[in-house]
Amino acid sequence: MDEHKPRTVAIIPARGGSKQVPRKNLQRVGGVPLVERAVRAAAAASGIDLVVVSTDDDEIAAVATAAGARVIRRPAELSGDTATSESAILHALDELEARGESVGIVAFLQATSPFIPSDALAAAVEEIRADRADSVFAAHETYGFLWREDDRGDAVAINHEASHRPRRQDREPHHLETGAFYVFRAAGFRESRHRFFGRTRIAAVPEWTAIEIDDADQLRVARALASLHEVPGPIPVRAVVTDFDGVHTDDTAIIDADGGGERVRVSREDGMGVALLRRAGVPLLILSTEVNPVVRARADKLRVPVLHGIDDKEKALRNWARDNEMPLADIAYLGNDVNDLPAMRIVGWPVAVANAHPLVLEEARVVLSRRGGEGAVRELIERVLSS
Repeated sequence: MDEHKPRTVAIIPARGGSKQVPRKNLQRVGGVPLVERAVRAAAAASGIDLVVVSTDDDEIAAVATAAGARVIRRPAELSGDTATSESAILHALDELEARGESVGIVAFLQATSPFIPSDALAAAVEEIRADRADSVFAAHETYGFLWREDDRGDAVAINHEASHRPRRQDREPHHLETGAFYVFRAAGFRESRHRFFGRTRIAAVPEWTAIEIDDADQLRVARALASLHEVPGPIPVRAVVTDFDGVHTDDTAIIDADGGGERVRVSREDGMGVALLRRAGVPLLILSTEVNPVVRARADKLRVPVLHGIDDKEKALRNWARDNEMPLADIAYLGNDVNDLPAMRIVGWPVAVANAHPLVLEEARVVLSRRGGEGAVRELIERVLSS
């Protein structure tokens, strides 16, 4: 690429503070921090030459850098609750140009939109490159009847006649801005100080992608949507760590009248999967809070190491990863209940069985189709080996 040619730069403002959802830009959807999701969406869009994250926060900066973005440190006066996105973009442009970067087109992405469609973003960039528009924004079609309340509290129709209720197919659609991305010419933005100017066009996106996270309820909805819409694929990790009860077992136990002699139900499929993983040379660890001898017996049968009777799974996992020189980002952790969450939150690939606790399902990057004790471990292993 000609280094003097104006570049198309994606800018993602992501400050550390947030009132409604603490540390919002680092919250995980589909197991991936929101700021990282935005970086990935921008990087996957053809026509984007550089991805930049503007932040005042060390942790956000580290996540963004690891995801492949360039970080621009935002000063404190542009990082408060009243700071505008426009001010962050202008600051980023100044910093880039001070470093000799010529910016022709800006793609402004909001990390709080977890489902940014890369194809629609690329199409928006092309609209401007082809000189068909000066600014383009993401929106979805809606046929909704909009109302407002007047000074007396009475309902007043906005985009329709209250006395006429046409069928959907007889109505002209409107478009609702999603907030996911805005693409515009850098020079026009500098002049207008606004994201809408000149010839403005709409980049149509699917309605399900339109969620923008401003509160805890929207975060829960986004996490549920991630498990429904994101396509299963390979899981590229170098190690697998699993819980035991509810993962290798169906989370039930058979005990005798004296309360001893506990038996559990496991899947032979899982056993074969572990054997395949072992032959491939991928380490597997069972990490369990249980002290029951059945955990050790099953691990011995599978010929894999086990740490059981562990109260602090996060600490144990960090120590194991350090001792084995294994980056946490390269580990998949398979869990099913809330005591797995601390360990799941520190790995690159938090994975949940299909019947996991709702809080575990919300934070998993991958939700398997199989239940614990019914081939979930085998399903995970096949996706690891397929990578």
